[in-house]
Amino acid sequence: MELIYASMLLHKVGQQVNEENLKKVLHATGSKVDEGQVKAVVAALEGVNIDEVIKEAAMQPVAAVKTEEQPKEDKKKDDKKDEAQAAAGLGALFG
Repeated sequence: MELIYASMLLHKVGQQVNEENLKKVLHATGSKVDEGQVKAVVAALEGVNIDEVIKEAAMQPVAAVKTEEQPKEDKKKDDKKDEAQAAAGLGALFG
């Protein structure tokens, strides 16, 4: 995760996201540097428009909120059904 944060930080300040810069950021924070992971992140980000990825990621929670609203309504219906069943069960006890 540190590599992603370091990459975003470098991008934000206008620095190139490369192995040397990533290692500098990680060393500055006291994080352990794994050469293989650094190379993998740099390779994965090659040719990626980071601004576009951030913009797309920022839009994802809006879609998630809309999909979460539906189950909440269903849960309310289930709660009412449970209450009705409980009331019927209580009626049998005192019936």
